Amino acid sequence: MSSHQPWYHGNITRSMAEDLLSKEAKDGSFLLRDSESIQGAYALCVLYQNCVYTYRILPNEEKKLSVQASEGVPIRFFSVLSDLVEAYYKENMGLVTHLQYPVQKEEEPEEEPEAVSVPPLPPRNVPANESRESHADSGRAIEPSRPSFLDSYHQRLQLVDMSHLSEEHQKAIQDYFCSAVSLDADQVQNGNPTLPNLKKLVMTICKSLNSEISRTLPVLETVQKLVDQPQSPGGGRLRGQLSVDSSQSVAFRLEQITKLICSIEDKTKNAVFESVGYDGGHRKSLIPPVTFEVKLDSLGISNKMLLKVDVEGGKVYFKKSKDGPEDKYFVHNKILQLVKSQKMQTKLVIVVETEKEKTQRKEFVFNDTKKREGFCQLLQQMKNKHSGKPEPDMISVFVGTWNMGNANPPHNISSWFQSKGQGKTRDDTANHIPHDIYVIGTQEDPLGEKEWIDIVRSTLRDITNISFKQVATQTLWNIRIVVLAKPEHENRISHVFSDSVKTGIANALGNKGAVGVSFMLNGTSFGFVNSHLTSGSEKKFRRNQNYISILRFLNLGDKKVNPFDITHRFTHLFWLGDLNYRVDLPPGEAENIVTKIKQQQYQELLSRDQLNIEKGSGNIFLDYEEEEITFPPTYRFERETRERYAYTKAKATGTKYNLPSWCDRVLRKSYPMVHVACHSYGCTTDIMTSDHSPVFATFDVGVTSQFVSKNDPTKDSQGAIKFMNCVATLMTKSKTKFFIEYHSSCLEKFVKGPDGENQDCREGFIKVRFGTQVELTPIIADPEYLLDQHILISIKSTDSDESYGETCVALRSAEIAYTEFDVILTHHGERTGTLTGGIQLRTSEGKQTEKLYDFIKVGDDSGASKGKYGDNSNKSEDGQPAEMFDNPLYGLMGKARCGKDQEISRKDHLSPSEIFAFPKPPDLDSDRIPPVPTPRNRSFTCSEKPQNPSSVPTATSSSSSSLQPQTFTKKPVVPSRSEGGMIMSGKPPLPMKNRPDPQPQLQPKPRDYRDSSELPCKLRPPTRPLPKDGHHETPQPPKTGRPLK
Repeated sequence: MSSHQPWYHGNITRSMAEDLLSKEAKDGSFLLRDSESIQGAYALCVLYQNCVYTYRILPNEEKKLSVQASEGVPIRFFSVLSDLVEAYYKENMGLVTHLQYPVQKEEEPEEEPEAVSVPPLPPRNVPANESRESHADSGRAIEPSRPSFLDSYHQRLQLVDMSHLSEEHQKAIQDYFCSAVSLDADQVQNGNPTLPNLKKLVMTICKSLNSEISRTLPVLETVQKLVDQPQSPGGGRLRGQLSVDSSQSVAFRLEQITKLICSIEDKTKNAVFESVGYDGGHRKSLIPPVTFEVKLDSLGISNKMLLKVDVEGGKVYFKKSKDGPEDKYFVHNKILQLVKSQKMQTKLVIVVETEKEKTQRKEFVFNDTKKREGFCQLLQQMKNKHSGKPEPDMISVFVGTWNMGNANPPHNISSWFQSKGQGKTRDDTANHIPHDIYVIGTQEDPLGEKEWIDIVRSTLRDITNISFKQVATQTLWNIRIVVLAKPEHENRISHVFSDSVKTGIANALGNKGAVGVSFMLNGTSFGFVNSHLTSGSEKKFRRNQNYISILRFLNLGDKKVNPFDITHRFTHLFWLGDLNYRVDLPPGEAENIVTKIKQQQYQELLSRDQLNIEKGSGNIFLDYEEEEITFPPTYRFERETRERYAYTKAKATGTKYNLPSWCDRVLRKSYPMVHVACHSYGCTTDIMTSDHSPVFATFDVGVTSQFVSKNDPTKDSQGAIKFMNCVATLMTKSKTKFFIEYHSSCLEKFVKGPDGENQDCREGFIKVRFGTQVELTPIIADPEYLLDQHILISIKSTDSDESYGETCVALRSAEIAYTEFDVILTHHGERTGTLTGGIQLRTSEGKQTEKLYDFIKVGDDSGASKGKYGDNSNKSEDGQPAEMFDNPLYGLMGKARCGKDQEISRKDHLSPSEIFAFPKPPDLDSDRIPPVPTPRNRSFTCSEKPQNPSSVPTATSSSSSSLQPQTFTKKPVVPSRSEGGMIMSGKPPLPMKNRPDPQPQLQPKPRDYRDSSELPCKLRPPTRPLPKDGHHETPQPPKTGRPLK
């Protein structure tokens, strides 16, 4: 109806509409676009005095359109948009000014069609000038080579003994290599590369085999049909054609037989397993005992020891030799905590409980960092298995992406799912630990949906002895995502959604685009997006557009949070796929790139990586995290080898360069203050059927349960969440009023706040103060539930009800007291402003149970851990909680932006009434500078790099004893993102007894608490786990709530 009108711009974003109108810079300029808030509605955008005014155009029940203009103006209805626009060219129609200058829709450059057929084999690595010369001289080059080419075969025929062959076969071989091979060479020279005479030779040799295949193949296909229920559409016809078509090559028909036999075996096995309810034996012993060779640090002396981990038995044995007795061990519930050293990446402290109910700290040094990580993962698995908790609070997620290059996969792809290869990989000792969720994304996938799922499930069953359940799958052309889960999670997973978005030519073809799956696991939401973006080194801006389109139109997750795109709808969002961003260097640098790859000098190349550059500029993947890349580029290899990159490709228009690049990536974004730890990120080296290598990433992820309060609901006090002193700075030229909407699963319904007051309208910015305090009432006030919840915030306009920015605030940030926040606002993947304010939380009486992911901590290398079984090292000199770290993923939490430590410290002691009684005057905020993002602190369960001297915690008193309180500097620990960052610098620290330390003399009874000595008494754990490193938490006092006034 309106697509041909020049002023209609379709589904462009609000910010793009503002930019187009600003370029016109004439009062009365206008355009129409689709409404972002109401499907089927439109938005009329008008420029007046350098401000953009937006009016909604709504259809009524009769599909007639009307403009929501100023009050007092009669409402007029129109059948088509063109009549409506024509009418509003007149003055005094209720708009800020009448329509005068339509803004034309910008023409997009035509895209070069991309081939979607099976790509040819990649050319060899030759420089461009040599390539052109070889094409020009192809006719002359083959003639001189033929005599030596034929002579070599003559010589080989004389050396090879063929006396045991039949006369027919001897004659056929001699005829071909003496004469017919030169005929094939002539055919190739004339453009026919099929080698017909070689095919004739093979058919002669395999005559008996071919006839046997013709008899065997139909029988196997019949069996296949019996076990394949329901049968794939068209599958039987295809197989029937293969069985009767004897002109196919013998190799092809043998491959069909091999595939059929494997498929029959897998499908029959699956059917039998499911019929008897066999789940692959996942409750039997899955993880065999694993032994680690370590050095025990005791009183400055290193002794070799063996640690044997029996996950199924729930024990860790301490042995002095391989054949030594196993009489000394600790049961899982006596192993209280693991503390990783920051400075020495192979060192680990195990805190155990002795028979006398006292704790011991045992320090061990592993052979390498991967061994230490493998040991920690095994003990974490052991604690999870024997915790006795009915519901998990942490799961393991495998995320894999592979562009299959339109080629069938090899028979064995297990290395992919075991995270073996290059980069940050799992240790072999962790091979038998199955992940809870497997998410597999493929591009250019030539297989049928069922065939691929069967291959994946069969491979996982061989690795883990578990028959994984299919959660969901979604396919768009050759782009596919498959989600599998352990059988034990089948009843925990709900609200499963899947969707796809096309971003191919004119956004109509599905050769490029994305598929996605989302679901809830108990109380935690997950989203997974697998995308294949536009190819070509020069098309990075088109790839950016692909990303924005997917972000806007991929329909996943809870439909109740419509103002929010998928970046805010999920507790954990993972984005994977062939994103096709390239190394931005000229083609002449190809050989230099290959040289740097061989030398593993990745950082210089990664600094020219288009994805890193665009992400750093805020154009795409705003606030997403990616583990450090320590593996070589995964594209473009010669097939069947990982030794050579095929960076040239012959085309009709000339040689095209595809420089080695990290096209295949895994990124993630999670709500603030939730547990996420990446344990591997790399690529395989033995799967070579495609010109891409498969990429894997594994994560430990915190989850919440469907909460059931143990408190008496009649006596349980009502909780409250208060937001106050909120100020939004929006990047917009719109002239409108704004209000805040609050969304959360802990609220019965979303809450709309009062309109704000526009205070400052600078060029391109508008400052809005929401002075009224808003109180939200959660459905459950128990702190164990409420502190795990988040509030989604949307700043919306009153005229069009469209969102101008969204963000998320963690309730855990206000666990102790009133807390100020300073967070970034985004909309459709773009940064649109900032929001500052304060939040206070009131909960009922109660305590949080210990989380299993708090079992592993990172130590501060000063004799005490940051864990609960050591010094409470995150308290300041006066005993108050130390200042919380910054979390730039969602801004700054837990501290004021006044820049004065005295004011921050004072606010920690203020009562709520003092804070509420003296709000900050409006003029103090007038020049507030939007926050600048800082590097995000990664999860506390990953190993970290050694700190700079300025960031190392220092004792606040003269004593250096590990039991003395310590103060942290503002700069948080900078964690490592790979093994490359785990190399120990310098020598390991001297044992404490060998250091010059006069301080212990200050204690009445100096003792060494580091290794085998017992603490004077067992330290009682606090009522909830102590804070996670690198996140915005402070210790919780015995009192869990503070009354609001």
